[in-house]
Amino acid sequence: MYKESVKVLRKIDWYEKFLSPLKKYFDNTKEIIMPILFKTRNLHIFGVHKIASMSLSLKEIKQPVEADLKQFDQHFRNAMKSNVALLDTITYYIVHSKGKQIRPLFVFLSAKLFGDINEASQDAAAFIEILHTATLVHDDVVDEANKRRGFFSINALWKNKVAVLVGDFLFAKGFLMALENDQFQLIKIVSNAIKEMSEGEVLQIEKARKLDINEEIYYDIIRQKTASLIAAACAAGASTTTKDPETIEKMRLFGEYIGIAFQIKDDLFDYGESDIGKPTGIDIKEKKMTLPLIHVLHKADRSKKRWIMNIIKKYNNDKKKVRELVSYVKENGGLSYAQDALNDYRERALEILMTLNPSPARDSIEKLVAFVISRNK
Repeated sequence: MYKESVKVLRKIDWYEKFLSPLKKYFDNTKEIIMPILFKTRNLHIFGVHKIASMSLSLKEIKQPVEADLKQFDQHFRNAMKSNVALLDTITYYIVHSKGKQIRPLFVFLSAKLFGDINEASQDAAAFIEILHTATLVHDDVVDEANKRRGFFSINALWKNKVAVLVGDFLFAKGFLMALENDQFQLIKIVSNAIKEMSEGEVLQIEKARKLDINEEIYYDIIRQKTASLIAAACAAGASTTTKDPETIEKMRLFGEYIGIAFQIKDDLFDYGESDIGKPTGIDIKEKKMTLPLIHVLHKADRSKKRWIMNIIKKYNNDKKKVRELVSYVKENGGLSYAQDALNDYRERALEILMTLNPSPARDSIEKLVAFVISRNK
């Protein structure tokens, strides 16, 4: 399988380009390529059929902005260029380990709803993707994570100091790009998103210490930490083709609702509801309070609450007890409650979307909503 995968990568002219700038930093290039070809323990094979099915499911969604997305790839690369060789090597690695680029797609489709995509739209998409990338690099440092999507993280390959500086570099490049083009509305949108994401992260850390998280706090955390970036993507895209503040705010709120639904879907993955390879109960192990867990904890009697909290606080590394808690959450309506909440936020988002004029872009963004919320990966 290793040799076959290498052949596939060579066919698309990726393998040699990717390895060549990294060889001088590592004695064993297999250390780099193996996690890329095979999602390691607890993760599924990064098979060619997975790539094909993923691209096919997104192909129709991308159609109204397909040419713009192709242009975006080069725009994104150019936006991250540096005169420092190591930075160029790392950003090259980042580009080739990126995911499905859902956020730039939200930017372009949001822009297309109100006019023709332009250079400002390209800058907005690049800035949002740079912001997303920088936050992931910093998140991996904070979480001491060695892998992301089966790829080695930046901190695993180049250590924490370099990873933090790379994140800072990316933030700076995004802001400079926007400033050079006098895109002050974009800077305002992105700055607010960074503030929200930082506050959400700190709020989660503060509350997680005592596991003091109810539903209200949970929604505050995910609205800031997760939903604010998708909200920024939609608002940024719209701001490049309309100057109406109410329309831009409408798209920001649309993105926020989608982001909340997206996070609830991720919560459901903790209970074996996916094929992403996320180990069942990993959020419990990491003492993360998800919506299904918060719900069953809220309605449990005093004895059951003590039992639940005891597992989370003291036995979160005990696989048997974690499985018992996962089963309890399933049996007591935690998943159905979270699914209902997900559906509610999806409907709120679609209600906003249906107030806009019918168009191919509106059809595509509606399908994109279904794609990100109905995903099993």
